[in-house]
Amino acid sequence: MMNTQLKEAVVRRILPGVQTPGRYVGGELHAVTKDHRQVRGKLCFASPDTYAIGMSNHGMQVLYQAVNRLPDWVCERVFAPWRDMEEALRREGLPLYSLESFTPLDAFDVVGFTLQYELCYTNVLTILDLGRIPLRSRDREEGDPLVMAGGPCAQNPEPLSEFIDVFVIGDGEETLPAICRRWLELRSRGGGREEWLHAIAREFPFAYVPRCYRVEISPDGVPVRVPRDDAIPKVIAPAVLADLEAYPVVTRPIVPNVEVVQDRIAIEIMRGCPWRCRFCQSTTIKRPLRYRRAETIVEAAWEAYQNTGMNEISLLSLSSSDHPQFDLLIRRLRETFVPHGVAISVPSLRVNEQLRTLTELLTSERHSGLTMAPEAALDDMRRQINKRIRNEDLLEGCRQAFRQGFSRVKLYFMCGLPGEREADLAGIIELAEEISRIGREVRGKPAAVTAGVSNFVPKPHTPYQWQAIRTREYFQAAHRFLRTRHRMRSVQVKCHPVESSLLEGVMARGDHRLANAVERAWRQGCRFDGWGDQLDSETWWRVIRETGVDVHEILHRERDIASFLPWDHIGIRQGRGYLEREQQRAAAEAVSLLNGT
Repeated sequence: MMNTQLKEAVVRRILPGVQTPGRYVGGELHAVTKDHRQVRGKLCFASPDTYAIGMSNHGMQVLYQAVNRLPDWVCERVFAPWRDMEEALRREGLPLYSLESFTPLDAFDVVGFTLQYELCYTNVLTILDLGRIPLRSRDREEGDPLVMAGGPCAQNPEPLSEFIDVFVIGDGEETLPAICRRWLELRSRGGGREEWLHAIAREFPFAYVPRCYRVEISPDGVPVRVPRDDAIPKVIAPAVLADLEAYPVVTRPIVPNVEVVQDRIAIEIMRGCPWRCRFCQSTTIKRPLRYRRAETIVEAAWEAYQNTGMNEISLLSLSSSDHPQFDLLIRRLRETFVPHGVAISVPSLRVNEQLRTLTELLTSERHSGLTMAPEAALDDMRRQINKRIRNEDLLEGCRQAFRQGFSRVKLYFMCGLPGEREADLAGIIELAEEISRIGREVRGKPAAVTAGVSNFVPKPHTPYQWQAIRTREYFQAAHRFLRTRHRMRSVQVKCHPVESSLLEGVMARGDHRLANAVERAWRQGCRFDGWGDQLDSETWWRVIRETGVDVHEILHRERDIASFLPWDHIGIRQGRGYLEREQQRAAAEAVSLLNGT
């Protein structure tokens, strides 16, 4: 049911004066519209970034369809408005609305956020405020929507715990509809919001309701969450979609009506990762390993192609080439789609002996680039971070790729890893330049190689969660070293901004006291902090100081393995003991690295 009055006001009074107005009008192919008078419940799925970023998130498409498959529910979408749109809505006194029906956010039963990146937290507040929903959970009343959040950043929910009613930990396909339905049932019975939230916390082991926990200070000074009564779980257990193969593939994705970052058919072929890289949060929070059959994937890809006409298919997983039917899958996809001019994209290739032959199966007709993530440049450092790949396979795989027509390679590295030496940094340049030279040997001219270097931030629920992050001065010196070391014009070195990484570390590793800093930074104009040209780091560091947050304690103090951590009440399937054992092994290997043994 369209709110025509609000739509007309937006179209006439606002859209002519903002950039890219097409991202604010909806109406895309395969967007779902339902008559609100014919459904019991309404969910607005909120992405706290721009339309171009949010529409590139495959998880949004999956959950959108999961809820809209329910005959008595409707799911609509909202994205963070750019600054000009926010200013116009405030100037005209108009609320933020869903794209499908122009319904103000406070008219929904549930508003659910996907938290993909810590530097989007201020945008969460923008969406709530423009949607006329009280910012703080404690200030919401019975008629206000339930505010939920999930995604990787929910692994440490504490910085947003004052603003979110319920965090969903783990897979959302089955859990999101279950909580939505239960919320309506609870409200229909009467009572109060506190009672309803307590029931959610009590009944769903994967639901973290901050207001059902009190804060206690551990002996080492860390705020930890403790249940207010025995009916509430001490540790939240992640939800798991048991059978990925049986769950419907998205074959009617919403087709954006403006340019977005990832404008292609995306199909998740595997969830989880068979490897145990110690720096990687996804390898712990996405277990167990689950696959879709090759035939299921090909059939779904063909249906999605017929429904959209998109000319590229992207296979999504943490390590696509580890799919047990990967060779068969690629051959079947090529047989089916290459005659139609459709490219096959595999964005997450593992560098192992399989890479030597894998590039023969891939196509370079449209995209002549190969993307890989060696993370470290030297084999011994990779053993310490448990990234079991060898340069020998990487170089030979690139050689074969160049023979198959590939001309560009993008490599992802990290600097600031535990036990890092100057040789590890120098190795990044040496490896990138060696690949470029191999391109010249094979193709007659140097291959274009981009080395993207991020600054290592130890994330919650990884074996490195007790580690300190390197200092600003260390990262700045490392970046200077990399830039002055490289000589070949065919090689580019791109380093992630240091201030962004440090702020990401604060948000990823902080506790509930950061909520005041997030709100104060937002009130002082911070928006889209993940965008390099939008981040106001001076304001952020100032408000963090003003709100009494100890940055050094969060970032630069290495913690004892027995120490409490702000996210200990959020569980993983392997348990904390697994992380402790892996950290001890990593520490021993880091010592060996530094000693040269």
